Amino acid sequence: MSTPDLKARSPWSALNDVDNVTIHPLNGKAVSVDMTVPGSKSFTNRALILAALAEGTSTLSGLLKSDDSYWCLDALEKLGVASRVTGDTVEIDGCGGSWPVKEADLYIGAAGTIARFLPGAIAAAEGGSYRVEASRRMSERPVKPLMEALEQLGAQIEYEDKKGFYPLVIKPSGLHGGNVSISGAVSSQFISGLLISGANQQNDLTVNIPDHIVQHAYVKITLDLMKEFGVNSVYNDELTKMTVPASGYKARDMALEADASTASYFMALAAISGGRVRINNLPTETNQPDIGMVDLYEKMGCTVEKGETYVEIQGPEQLKGGLDISMKEMSDQTLTIAAIAPFADGPVTLRDVEHIRHHESDRIHAICTELGKLGIKTDEFADGLTVYPGTPKGTPLLSYDDHRVAMALSLVGAKVPDVTIADPGCVSKTCPSYFELLKAAGVDITYS
Repeated sequence: MSTPDLKARSPWSALNDVDNVTIHPLNGKAVSVDMTVPGSKSFTNRALILAALAEGTSTLSGLLKSDDSYWCLDALEKLGVASRVTGDTVEIDGCGGSWPVKEADLYIGAAGTIARFLPGAIAAAEGGSYRVEASRRMSERPVKPLMEALEQLGAQIEYEDKKGFYPLVIKPSGLHGGNVSISGAVSSQFISGLLISGANQQNDLTVNIPDHIVQHAYVKITLDLMKEFGVNSVYNDELTKMTVPASGYKARDMALEADASTASYFMALAAISGGRVRINNLPTETNQPDIGMVDLYEKMGCTVEKGETYVEIQGPEQLKGGLDISMKEMSDQTLTIAAIAPFADGPVTLRDVEHIRHHESDRIHAICTELGKLGIKTDEFADGLTVYPGTPKGTPLLSYDDHRVAMALSLVGAKVPDVTIADPGCVSKTCPSYFELLKAAGVDITYS
């Protein structure tokens, strides 16, 4: 397991002084709630960097106030980009691709998006020297494929410790554009990082993917948001060839969508309680890949209602299993389904997510270990797991300093007594208010 890296917790985090959270079961009570969930992490961190690179002042509403977005804004401010946060709205004075501060030490916490999006944006500028440090766990996650691609485009990158890992120093002298190839099999964020930098390179940038992309939808989100900020890229349907014009970004005002990933936990709560949850601020036309969880919950027996601005899930009397599912495009939700699978009427197999072994924790091994403590049989394999139906027995569980592990395991506690999760503050990475939202949905919570 990982011990908490409290340095990565930001002033926007919660529960840092709490050792454990106990989730009290609903005891047959079905939830019935209409709720609004915080903004999308995927949209927030992309939009913050695009606004910083743009000419002019952008206003973004629906900001996700999490650790990841705090460290993003903090790094941008240290680069000389002024911002003003009021509630869930932020104004950002863009720098037009030229960072006002020419020498800075930046800390990006555990934010994988920032670790992959910011280096290219820095390297495409002219002049300066920037040291970038990440959290302990983020510093164990390789970024070599991205950095090698940036070096092919002219980036100067120096590693302080191990080649291909944080911390590192970027000494920008502009990126020349042209053609570059990068694998999409490890992380779609590497591709997004290259694309974002493309609009500020000296010539048009063409990114070629020689294999396959782990999650196409997140690359499409990047391309769509770049278009919102005035950059019209050209790409094929498979996203194996994408050309970004060296045209620069233009400021704009926009509302950021609700986070489909966060919403999914509350849909799962409806699924296992036979209850009803309506997410008021989640459009079904979103291109966030985790909106696909709506269809998966329907396969598991839920009744689904889709509106223009909302999604409503009604849980069944008995959750359906007997499923074999590729989670490749919705890999963040693998643990969510694994946590509710014991309550289904047949085994559930989740595949094509080997890459989640290299996130905040080895997520496949972590969920199998914790479900095992609950008395649930699992089969762990290289790219996924099978979870068998059972009757979990409450016990203390670990979060592995991983927000996805903590949020998923909390769902078990809504059905099973005596489920306690260590270090609940780790949810601050993407949703500091998660346990308060769970409480508002009708689940009793005790902190200790």
